[in-house]
Amino acid sequence: MYCLGKKLRFSLFGKSHGPCVGGILEGIPAGFRLDEAAVAAAMARRRPTSGIGTDRVEADRVEFVQGLRHSVTDGTPLLMIIRNQNVRDDGRYLTFAATPRPGHADLPALLKFPGFDIRGGGQFSGRLTAPIVAAGAVAAQLLAEDNIRIAAFCRSIGPVADPAPRTFAEAQGSTAFASRACNTELDREMQDCIKAARADGDSTGGVVECLIEGLPIGFGGIWFESLDAELAAAVFAIPACKGVEFGKGFAITEMRGSESNDDYRMQDGRIVTESNNMGGIVGGMADGAPVVFRAAFKPTPSIAKPQDTVNLQTAENAELQVKGRHDPCIAPRAAAVVEAVTALVIADQAARGF
Repeated sequence: MYCLGKKLRFSLFGKSHGPCVGGILEGIPAGFRLDEAAVAAAMARRRPTSGIGTDRVEADRVEFVQGLRHSVTDGTPLLMIIRNQNVRDDGRYLTFAATPRPGHADLPALLKFPGFDIRGGGQFSGRLTAPIVAAGAVAAQLLAEDNIRIAAFCRSIGPVADPAPRTFAEAQGSTAFASRACNTELDREMQDCIKAARADGDSTGGVVECLIEGLPIGFGGIWFESLDAELAAAVFAIPACKGVEFGKGFAITEMRGSESNDDYRMQDGRIVTESNNMGGIVGGMADGAPVVFRAAFKPTPSIAKPQDTVNLQTAENAELQVKGRHDPCIAPRAAAVVEAVTALVIADQAARGF
């Protein structure tokens, strides 16, 4: 199993073409009433949309096998499973055992793990983000009791970028759009970009932006337990994530300190910042402004265009054309996963007294 968190601890298990994927969430107090409909709604946000997502559609019904009785937690670890049902076992994945996909985990996994089950990408598949979203939906409900809220949206898809600053309400509203854009026009442009890549037998990447509201000043750890360090580590674990930046990110290097510093002011008896270049975190701790970060997701490596690879059986150069059901862009679905790992990290830091 693969684990995230220390006090609120999530353990992930399963693989793409196994009987199920699932997770164990430890540290949920007894007597907490869980809104299972809210968990189902989070799972729906991860589900692919026809035309811009994979043709593999799973029911993704979360079964709480242990730790929940009549929607109330009993204090034992919460065991969740999601059964894999729409699985194709026609042997096409076995091609990748000889000719691994460029940009995918195939090559290192095959050489590192003897007998690696390559079907669907095995344990490296995005399929394993399903139980992460389920666990994150539970953590989000815990945080809601302290008025801590999380919302993500697509800042860009391929070359189509959203240049406008976005409020928390606008980020929440992105759930109304298939691309997770913040308005109808951007949604159309982003969907067109994804569809054009798919029509070319190709794929495209995207950037997901996430906002966190309600963290008190000082929330977070320091050094290796800093809030941004733990958030970045969790987000980087999402398949296809290749970059994370907070606030202005790398662009802050082009500014002077007089420009980048977020000045403090008093407003209605509380401390506020005049800007948010730091993304709401300084010294690993929240500074009272909304936490803002972005995650970059690479184009999906499984594409229909011919690619150069090697044949591991003959030790010769080879060519590969991927067939099957794959997302032409992972970013719209990844928004729900970013929200989930963020909730898990924040809830764990809260449980640790940070």
